[in-house]
Amino acid sequence: MLQHARELLAVRSPLDAELIVSEILGAWWGKRVPEGDVEEVIGEALVDYAGTAGTPAALALLIGMAYMGTPRQAAKAERAALELMGNGVARPGWADRVGMVAPEECFVSRDVYGDQDSIVCTYTYGGAERHALIILVDRNKAGAVPPAGDPFARAARAGRPPMPGMVRDAWVSSKVDTLLEHCRREGRDNPLMRFEPVDSRDARALLQSALDLTDDTDDPPVNENFGSYHAFVRARVDILPPGGRLPQPPVYGRDRRATIAARFLASDEAEDLSDRSAASRCVDRIIDYGCTHDFGRPLRVSPVKCEMFLLDWLPRKVLLSPTEQEAVPHVLAAWVRWAGKRTGLPEEGIRATLDALWDATAKFAEAYRDPSAFGLDRELVGRLLPDGDLEALPRRAFALPFLSGTHRRTGRHGFIDLSTLDPADPDDRRIVLEFEHPGADEEHLNAHERLAERLWDGEPPQLWDTAQSLLDIGYERHEILHKLIDVLDRCGDDPEALREALHVLRHEPPPE
Repeated sequence: MLQHARELLAVRSPLDAELIVSEILGAWWGKRVPEGDVEEVIGEALVDYAGTAGTPAALALLIGMAYMGTPRQAAKAERAALELMGNGVARPGWADRVGMVAPEECFVSRDVYGDQDSIVCTYTYGGAERHALIILVDRNKAGAVPPAGDPFARAARAGRPPMPGMVRDAWVSSKVDTLLEHCRREGRDNPLMRFEPVDSRDARALLQSALDLTDDTDDPPVNENFGSYHAFVRARVDILPPGGRLPQPPVYGRDRRATIAARFLASDEAEDLSDRSAASRCVDRIIDYGCTHDFGRPLRVSPVKCEMFLLDWLPRKVLLSPTEQEAVPHVLAAWVRWAGKRTGLPEEGIRATLDALWDATAKFAEAYRDPSAFGLDRELVGRLLPDGDLEALPRRAFALPFLSGTHRRTGRHGFIDLSTLDPADPDDRRIVLEFEHPGADEEHLNAHERLAERLWDGEPPQLWDTAQSLLDIGYERHEILHKLIDVLDRCGDDPEALREALHVLRHEPPPE
């Protein structure tokens, strides 16, 4: 990294220097280390190492980190830089201007669907070196977040408002006038695009929230070069004026969702749906998806959203009956026409969404695999999925694979038919675990019961991720259960320690 920092001695522009420092800091962005916080383990250690090196390149790096590092890195870097300058180490020419940047205007370029926003913020160094930072915010949850870590759904369960999107990419342009003219022309000529100014305070609120979501997501699906811009983006967003507010999505309770469904089913667009019962169940799924997984926007329709609903969310999350599987594409098409009209989506947008929907329909038949196709009895699937959460099926079957046969309980008279038990009921679940672990003492059964409960609920999601990783490298199921129990016992109620311990366990070498 210090060798890379030698480039800082060859540049004259503070903007170029900040971008180089951001690239260096991005070398470890998004990484996790078992020793603790990566910003401390690598970032703060780099500050200490640069201070010891005492070279002009080290001083240049410290000056940049004093502006762009984390608060702890910045404080340490400033002290180390002052010490080196006191010892006579030469400063780069741009040192007096780094960070001396002021914001000008903010704009947003967005599609009419509400899929993505490109926030354009312009800055200058005292009127010189004008440049634009473009930040892409993706509002499509399913494409932004891996299935195992769904902060949107967790926020909904906790009663918090949905978040407005995730930062997926960022870049910098010095050709500001050319960029803005291109965006204005596209907003005028393309009926599916809009370009307009946005209050700098609101831009900051939106970008901070979206950045926080990106930072909090394990392995976020960002552009491969985003890490190089991350520190630069954070620094530029921080100097936008505070005080903006995020728009609060409306609350859609059960009654309001039912009213929307009833209005749709009574509409002209839904008139040709033959199976009204299946259509009612399908539209409930569509509305629930928009409320819980699309930032509280049930009426929003777009090509990408339809594809995600059909090809990603339904196959992972929802147990559909055969009639619902057949009906859902037709119900969704009617919904697109109905909801698109009510939200003012241009006809071009409705047509494009329907084209994408029909293209995805053929793939849906392949993507949606009914559990019966895997040889699982539908009655058994129903017991494992009382909530219809299809994504939970493999982890619940892993946690409780013995749900048939008979069991004679120790110290009790008679036999119990396991097929009559409800695995969602804690008391019945205990009987299943007793059957799997005959002769085990209470403490051992209690440990397996705690693990089974967590796997049943999918909390934390990293627990099942880890189990799958260990299966992939050759561990047996019983070995995995005991490894997970050891981690749970060791970490107690500390969620951060548990997440880090599971991360380490996932990278354990395969058994010999």
